Amino acid sequence: MMNRHLLVAALSLACAGAYAQTTTASTVQRDVNQETRIENGLKDGSLNVREAGQLEREEGRVDRLQARDLKDGKLSDAERARLNAAQNKVSADIAADRHNAVTGNPNSASSTRMQADVARNVNQEKRIEAGLQSGALTRREAGKLERGQAHVDRREARAAADGHVGAREQAGVARAENHQSGRIFIEKHDRQHRG
Repeated sequence: MMNRHLLVAALSLACAGAYAQTTTASTVQRDVNQETRIENGLKDGSLNVREAGQLEREEGRVDRLQARDLKDGKLSDAERARLNAAQNKVSADIAADRHNAVTGNPNSASSTRMQADVARNVNQEKRIEAGLQSGALTRREAGKLERGQAHVDRREARAAADGHVGAREQAGVARAENHQSGRIFIEKHDRQHRG
């Protein structure tokens, strides 16, 4: 009888840990989906560069919120609800901006630069999500990496604030993205693993 209780307790703990990891990964997957929607809006002209920059600023806020909430390696129900509300707001803003009367030129140099930057965000968020799923990243490490993603999002938002992303501005964003890419690699290949 006692062994059965121990077995049930051990399984409960294992399931709770797996649920928390899955929930963290699902918030990162939602970042991937929203960044993809921004990229697609730039590509089809339903978003202009300024709108994409504003949306990147909002994504940066969500990333900072994720970083703060994952700082202790846990995501409480209240933190999860706050994060979900923030992601819902960004999602609604993406939909509103994509369906308003403002359009962009997807073939302009500025839009092409922004598309490349947002595509790289998608890739880096996918790498973070894959690290969480495989156990190569702990939730705390994912939180640190989300803080880095927030920094990249801020750089993109600043670059697009005037509706134009110049070559120099994109070079600054690329440096931040390269730095973040290196951090993702290091965190995924260090000795810390979700256990």
